[in-house]
Amino acid sequence: MNLQQLLILFFCISINAQNTENKEFDILNESRQWKLEFQDSGTKNWQAKWFLDGLQASVKNTKAGMLLNAGVKAASDSDHAVLWTKESFKGNVKIEYNFTRKDSATKWAIILYLQATGTGKIPFVKDISKWNSLRTIPAMKTYFTNIKALHISYSSFENDNTNSEKDYIRVRQYPVKKGQNFNTTTEIPNPYFETGLFKTDETYTITVIKTNEKLFFNVVEKNTSKLFSWNLKNQPSLHEGRIGLRQMASRSALYKDFSVYTMK
Repeated sequence: MNLQQLLILFFCISINAQNTENKEFDILNESRQWKLEFQDSGTKNWQAKWFLDGLQASVKNTKAGMLLNAGVKAASDSDHAVLWTKESFKGNVKIEYNFTRKDSATKWAIILYLQATGTGKIPFVKDISKWNSLRTIPAMKTYFTNIKALHISYSSFENDNTNSEKDYIRVRQYPVKKGQNFNTTTEIPNPYFETGLFKTDETYTITVIKTNEKLFFNVVEKNTSKLFSWNLKNQPSLHEGRIGLRQMASRSALYKDFSVYTMK
């Protein structure tokens, strides 16, 4: 088999795999087993359904949605922001919301946390609302060391990046193992780079579906849809927890029509 034939074979395999992923996502997404557990338009009092980590962070309800602003001082732990649902969610979950990036940053991450709980080691008990005072300065290390959760970073950039096209989408699982490195041991293969998504002031509809075996992240912009997925079969299971919206210092975004479903 020559090089051209090999390339054609790999292309066909890739297309077939993508079609299979799309079909699996569509079946899950359209299932009648989903039960609506949480809904927030983002236009009313955010404190009714959320609580906030971060001394310099702010949340404002507007007609366009819930505006979450981290502090303005880049790389400052005090300026990060995490907004948590007051409710926890069990089992398979589906999350849908409209996301509009309001900054023009080329550095730092925006993160969605799934089913987050404390590790259980005192004082980091399972219910993270019991130790809110330990997260008033929301340093990343506090989270990836003391919380069990899935982490999806999107509309994100490396901390030394200057190119607005070099975004990434990456999945991690907390906590980091003692004595090991966050960057090398929490990541779930494979990351995606230069997605062409999440332009400033453009609205994207995001759908996340998490089961014990698979994580899907689907992004729709106007008539374009892109699906990203990760295998969770070899990861520790997460059964219950809160959902969190993290923005690193200097990042700003709108969230609207935020809904969470669980399987009946």
